[in-house]
Amino acid sequence: MIAAFLILLLPSPSGGAIDEPRAFAQMTLHQRVVIRVPRRDPPTPIVWRERGAPRCHALSGLAGASFLKPGAVDLFFTDGRRLRALLGNNCSAIDFYSGFYIRPPEDGRVCAKRDAARSRSGTVCEIRAFKWLVPKR
Repeated sequence: MIAAFLILLLPSPSGGAIDEPRAFAQMTLHQRVVIRVPRRDPPTPIVWRERGAPRCHALSGLAGASFLKPGAVDLFFTDGRRLRALLGNNCSAIDFYSGFYIRPPEDGRVCAKRDAARSRSGTVCEIRAFKWLVPKR
């Protein structure tokens, strides 16, 4: 025990005390970046105009659907075209909000006055006519 105490009294190889306090420096940098974005008016909404369309259309290019007008379903195609399917008189577009499907016939085309849109809730509505949607100028 005395030998361990004597070892502690020996000078360190660096010549100083054994437990010299070390000084550490710390620097904190704060930086502020301001990005200014000019305000822009929201784009004017597109007003769509209905134009006559053929009675039958291929289902292969169909990309999506939306309900923008009562009694109609707007269909979007992969090439950017829009087609409005006018539903039967007793049908409401709100019945189709949960989703709908059209049974593809053997010819792969959906036709007005022949095919029907079927909602997930069980409603079946005949498609009366199709109208192309073009932006109003």
